[in-house]
Amino acid sequence: MDDLWISSLNQFCYCPYRFYLMYVERVFEDNEYTVAGTLHHESTSEVSSVRAGDKVVHRRVFLHSERFGLRGIADLIEVYDDGRVVVIEHKEGRKGRWFNDRVQLCAQALCLEEMLNTKVEEGSVFYRRSGRRERVVFDHKLREETLRIVEAAKRVFEELDRPKPKFGPRCKGCSLKPFCLPEETGLLEEQSGSSVRHSRR
Repeated sequence: MDDLWISSLNQFCYCPYRFYLMYVERVFEDNEYTVAGTLHHESTSEVSSVRAGDKVVHRRVFLHSERFGLRGIADLIEVYDDGRVVVIEHKEGRKGRWFNDRVQLCAQALCLEEMLNTKVEEGSVFYRRSGRRERVVFDHKLREETLRIVEAAKRVFEELDRPKPKFGPRCKGCSLKPFCLPEETGLLEEQSGSSVRHSRR
């Protein structure tokens, strides 16, 4: 199969069915949140490398991992004079310990480790609305969870494990809700299950 885009892991964590619609069915629709995110990334999309104090800051770096079958783009990579490498992802929203953002960042670190043959211990997610960074340590638990999600996403991408729509709080802000219809689908499944149970009596 083709490499998975690292950014698609964020979508998978948000909702596996959204991931399926976007990357298997190729369905997408913008809303205010997706447009804001796109505009923010476009405003920081210039490729560059500049020295800033004790580090060199690289912007918009292509990432790839043959081992894990991943590819993507890092918004920022800071390479310090002491050898430390820190990867930074920009997000439009507010600061918080968002699991999907941490997984996306960790996948970037895994690619960097393979490309540079060095250990990447930590990174940060910069949330524009808060104007602050959330530090992320790439510990054993996060690495394991990230690789588990990579494998689960690949199974969906290869259509070996198609997810079902599941209604929840995140549906409210999802641009694909009109295509997914999670409430209606759940109601139909509930009615179908009820009919089966009654027919067995």
